[in-house]
Amino acid sequence: MLCGRIRNVVNLLDMITERSAENFIGINRHFYGWYSTGSSHVELPMKRKKSERKPLVTSVNELKREARLRRKEKQMVQENTLRPPENGLLVKGLVPVAHEVYAARAKLNACVSRIVKSIAIFSCSLCGEVHVGDPPHRIRTCDVAGSLKNKEHTWERGGVEHILPLVESFHLYDWVGRAVSHNEQLQVDRIPAIVELCVQAGFDIPEYPTRRRTFPIYSLVGKIIDFERRFPKEDTPGKDINTYGFWDKKKKSSEEDKFFDLHSNDVQAIAVQGMEAWERMRSGASKLMKKYAVQTCGYCSEIQVGPKGHKVRNCQAFKHQMRDGQHAWQEATVDDLIPLVYVWHVRDRHSGEPLVNGLKRYYGMLPAVVELFAQAGAYVGDHYAGVMREDVAVPELDELKWVV
Repeated sequence: MLCGRIRNVVNLLDMITERSAENFIGINRHFYGWYSTGSSHVELPMKRKKSERKPLVTSVNELKREARLRRKEKQMVQENTLRPPENGLLVKGLVPVAHEVYAARAKLNACVSRIVKSIAIFSCSLCGEVHVGDPPHRIRTCDVAGSLKNKEHTWERGGVEHILPLVESFHLYDWVGRAVSHNEQLQVDRIPAIVELCVQAGFDIPEYPTRRRTFPIYSLVGKIIDFERRFPKEDTPGKDINTYGFWDKKKKSSEEDKFFDLHSNDVQAIAVQGMEAWERMRSGASKLMKKYAVQTCGYCSEIQVGPKGHKVRNCQAFKHQMRDGQHAWQEATVDDLIPLVYVWHVRDRHSGEPLVNGLKRYYGMLPAVVELFAQAGAYVGDHYAGVMREDVAVPELDELKWVV
């Protein structure tokens, strides 16, 4: 009986050795399995073509069904009950979220401003591609008018605006009022879209007043009925507004200065705080957008925070002549409100070797802000594991012909 057990163990060891040898020489074509950690394959993000429209959040059939229901409601003479924020009132449960998102944005900007002093940012002067770290990569993806024949990038030093692009929106005093017309585009302030979302959700900024209703509005036969006076006595839009604020440089608030009282010189600690602020800002914005509508153009990066888009004819994207410059408005996502600038992921920034074009299929990508914090020592969450491709072994250039 003991001999039988020994024989079974020997056979099992022989089987394991044989399969290991087969995997090594590539008989089963699973050589990459030795380097995989079990993460699923995720396609790297690609730039959208200029003639391609952004994917719709709600399907076309669902939009048609909602339009038919609205037409039927207009034919019926009855009052439609509106809930916050459609009735002009705030969603009380989201007011703390608006304050949290605004604070996270201020902290994120402060963290990025500190780290870019230690880690270089490069931007292509022709196509606008961004690279985090020194030296910049040599991947030949510059394919625009005026680029070099070998499609190499023309790098120049970049800044915070390249990894955190500013997306602006018209500031609305009355959230349920009419849209901004084309002739009013120079009379209405434009502020960052994420700030406008926080203002409409309950965060008050004296420089940008907004109307806070105490009584709800009603919808009757498709028309909005507002029983509240247009400008109540307690509502003073011009109070505490600096008329020369456009020309004066705003000083940093004490809240931004206190972020780094403890770790002013610790880049890794700042990166960890910045990563937390980034995730908190995006998650909070997603919660706000579930209740407060945000519109985006299907072909360009224009954003309007509110139930409907503006009527300013400044779209210069695909077939804008057919729309007379008007935007093709559709429901926005959090990526439209907070754009993700994807860059090539550098695993070891201390090696001093740039990423080469011949090995680009083995490299991963990350949002520029996340890549900046990752190179500074912050931990990257598991939801970025698919695009990072940390589980893929990058061979040397002279080993490419042996890769199966």
